[in-house]
Amino acid sequence: MKQQLVVVGNGMAGVACVEQILKQPHDFDITIFGAETHVNYNRIMLSLVLAGQKSPDDIVLNGVDWYRDNNIRAKLGVRIANIDRERRVVIDQEGGETPYGKLILATGSNAFIPPIPGVDKKNVHVFRTMDDTQELLAKSRPGLKAVVIGGGLLGLEAARGLQLRGCDVTVVHLMDSLMERQLDPTGGAYLRRKIESLGIRVMLPKQTDALFGNGLVDGLRFASGEELEAELVVIAAGIRPNTELARRAGLAVGRGIVVNDHLETSDPDIFAVGECTEHNGQIFGLVAPLYEQGRVLAHAITGQRGKTFSGATPATKLKIMGVDIFSAGSIDDSEPGVESVKFEDPSQGVYKKVLLKNNRLHGVILVGDAEDEYTYTEWLRSGTDLTELRRQVLFPPRDPDPGRELADMPDSETVCGCNGVKKGDIIHAIHTHGITTLKQVKERTRASTSCGSCTGLCEKLLRAVAPDFQADTKTTLCSCFPFSYEQLRDIMRGQKLKSVEEVLAVYGNRKGCEVCKPALSYLLDMVWCGDHEEDRSARFINDRVHANIQKDGTFSVIPRMRGGVTTPDELRRIADVADKYNVPMVKVTGSQRIDLLGIKKADLPKVWADLGMSSGQAYTKGVRMVKTCVGTEFCRFGVQDSTNTGIELERRLENLFTPHKFKMGVVGCPRNCAEATVKDLGLVGQEGSWQVVVGGAAGKSVRKADLLITVETTEQALEASDLFFQYYRENANYLERSYDFVERIGIEKVRKETVYATDADKAKLLDRLARSKALAKDAWLEGAQPVNATQFVQIQPSAKTTSPEVASVC
Repeated sequence: MKQQLVVVGNGMAGVACVEQILKQPHDFDITIFGAETHVNYNRIMLSLVLAGQKSPDDIVLNGVDWYRDNNIRAKLGVRIANIDRERRVVIDQEGGETPYGKLILATGSNAFIPPIPGVDKKNVHVFRTMDDTQELLAKSRPGLKAVVIGGGLLGLEAARGLQLRGCDVTVVHLMDSLMERQLDPTGGAYLRRKIESLGIRVMLPKQTDALFGNGLVDGLRFASGEELEAELVVIAAGIRPNTELARRAGLAVGRGIVVNDHLETSDPDIFAVGECTEHNGQIFGLVAPLYEQGRVLAHAITGQRGKTFSGATPATKLKIMGVDIFSAGSIDDSEPGVESVKFEDPSQGVYKKVLLKNNRLHGVILVGDAEDEYTYTEWLRSGTDLTELRRQVLFPPRDPDPGRELADMPDSETVCGCNGVKKGDIIHAIHTHGITTLKQVKERTRASTSCGSCTGLCEKLLRAVAPDFQADTKTTLCSCFPFSYEQLRDIMRGQKLKSVEEVLAVYGNRKGCEVCKPALSYLLDMVWCGDHEEDRSARFINDRVHANIQKDGTFSVIPRMRGGVTTPDELRRIADVADKYNVPMVKVTGSQRIDLLGIKKADLPKVWADLGMSSGQAYTKGVRMVKTCVGTEFCRFGVQDSTNTGIELERRLENLFTPHKFKMGVVGCPRNCAEATVKDLGLVGQEGSWQVVVGGAAGKSVRKADLLITVETTEQALEASDLFFQYYRENANYLERSYDFVERIGIEKVRKETVYATDADKAKLLDRLARSKALAKDAWLEGAQPVNATQFVQIQPSAKTTSPEVASVC
């Protein structure tokens, strides 16, 4: 019979240990008890669930299928109350007994609740488990006055999550500085400024003497006598190892369950792993050493005792509210013989402090720039003599061969501290599974799925090891922002930033430039589906005045004519406007519309009002038009109704912004009279079907569009068009035309993530498009109201130059 292995604890450390056991030859029949009713989830990402960035399902590490596929009995919602070591059974709270041959205690830790009068009042919570998170989600609401007691990592994450739920949040901390275990007062001050810039109030040092209220908490009373109103209080004052079960069983317990180098307790048949343990007087709160414990325990319990656990270097790498933080070794520069070297750049939010003792690294703090964390970790571990590098300790020299640093890094080096993923794990996954993208690394190893601070290192490993590495686009927007487009999208979503001014203040240089401000305006519109704070001053001149500027400082006005179809009444209005405002030229465009050229800027609102027609968006980075042929209505060759299809396509997408101008065409037969195959998006009618083509061009260079899909019905063609359109909006860089985007991404990937995506992913794309469309407004009809005169001051361009924006509006 197989030996019975019982694991008490279904958290990250316990289940990770079981995963390692499953990789070894073993003869165990495994049972896992979990006090929570949930399957194993990533506790580190609870703050993202609280913030609304992830759902509970998104942070599941091992679903029900994993337990079933590995023949593991999972007893969830069952708390083990006692261990009978003599009879070798565990006893649950209902009195049920389960025998064990080997026992692993992975009981984790409990939230520490200070002995403050009033902590038992309603609406006072801790933030430790999924159930805690769901209770906070149920009670949080816009305007709720929430107070977080504790300025460590967990407290700050809870504060940001509640703020993103709309709560009015204050952080109260006992000490003089935030995160005092990882940062010195200066580093804590940098972090405090960043937190306060996001709208969270920070009060320190503040000793909470009591929570007051009649049943429900109403506020906090400090030792100074000052009071603070609160409708919700979250206590995040640290954690304590959960040792009660071990203590009742008579095991050796100090601050944690005492274990040796093989994770054995004082009973050789009982092991312990995770935050409940104490090894050589050290207890643990970070994931990386706990996962290393799991590896060592797995070898020991399966009879391979060569591996030992040596503890953990006191190093922490985190990302808090968008700020990279790295702390290692000692942070106390008052120790005898310790020298301190510092660098500060308040405008960029960068602070570095290096502590040296006997010309060797004694400790380091990095805030805002943690790129050199591996170098510092290696110096600390190896005790490198830095005498010859004293002038470079703040900015370590870079190897001219960027791959050498990776090659020198041992496979046992932790790359992702949040999930305990080592360099060797990533390399093994790359070779075993043919991984070529960062997304695949995340899916296979879980690296870079939590705080994201290891993303750069993961990409470097991919670039060095994967023969067919496919880089994600990381184009930096401009010198105002040290971030890529994708990072900016993540920042806007994660921090819920909704205005250009806010993004510039928190992550930029507070001023912006003519390059980044229009791009930020677009990104905010796309990320929030139009539900953002629009700043017209951040747009190009054409977007600000909703018309094309010409070389003489006048403007052209092109009303929308869906599908190139108009009416006698619209034509009369156009003619009347041309006469009334002495329009110098009325021209039929190549896009089947009519252009009124030479209109004075001050006349624009009156022209829009007199026309009474929708804006053709011929001035902006957005949907321009849908050019059509007459199709089956009049053409003897037509096999599809291109005119009405084109009108419907334009109606669906008009008034929406895109990374660059977006032109479309619909033709009723392969003769292609409306040039659909050289448009950003084209529908080509066939006998009994439609071809949907994307990424065409007919400007300075000509490119035939790629076939996206062939479908049978008009509605299917329109849906495929919607999918590509929204995918381009969300994934292209600003000012990247669709044909460059398709070539960069590859048509196969475009197909896979749009028309061949899962129904759920398609629905998400279409939902975001629908939400954007619901908030889209017609600039002319809205702008026909009285306009501030300062917005329409006449421009006097140089006679010898052409505005760079003139060339962009063709």
